[in-house]
Amino acid sequence: MKQILIVEDERTIAELQRDYLEVNGFHTDIAANGEVGLEMALSGKYDLIVLDVMLPKMNGFDVCKQIREQMDIPILMVTARREDIDVVRGLGLGADDYLTKPFKPAELVARVKAHMNRYERLIGSRGATSEVEIRGLRLDPDSRRAFVRDEEITLTNKEFDLLHFLAIHPNRVFSKDQLFERIWGIDAMGDTQTVTVHIRKIREKIETDSANPQFIETVWGAGYRFRM
Repeated sequence: MKQILIVEDERTIAELQRDYLEVNGFHTDIAANGEVGLEMALSGKYDLIVLDVMLPKMNGFDVCKQIREQMDIPILMVTARREDIDVVRGLGLGADDYLTKPFKPAELVARVKAHMNRYERLIGSRGATSEVEIRGLRLDPDSRRAFVRDEEITLTNKEFDLLHFLAIHPNRVFSKDQLFERIWGIDAMGDTQTVTVHIRKIREKIETDSANPQFIETVWGAGYRFRM
């Protein structure tokens, strides 16, 4: 049985999330503040973290950052606000996805299942992948490392997956909806702003001038293309 950690200080919300997840076959634990949540997350017993942003003792952003520095597991952040700064900050710290309150419990379950399935496919396929090198950009899927002109750069899980997917399909245009479905594994229920944020963060890391990208091009009205 997969183990889910819910870090949420509002007890009624946490218990509702727990009930829906357990009905769908997941075992769940609840942490009521950021410090306890971080300690439990770093125990290594969980397969996915559902992490609220506004928490006592330590906020969700700091918890996310510290988890991501030590562990490679899916993190689904929950925010009460739909402001760009919250979304950008959470994704930039390594969160895999986010939900905005209020949301339907069924959507939470669907997101959890999608990220869990995708993560398992990723782990299972790592040994079968090969290195990609294009114009000074080098991606090693086995070690999950990226280099630009022989200097290593740090990418979050989803940033690496998105960049690698585009790089192995050069000159092909993908819409934001297609990229969301391919990388996040969620069909017809995602926010394509997630893709936009990740593309922007990737450009900041791999481009000499992110305002004039040489790798990932925007095809206006259509999507994005990796330039060969």
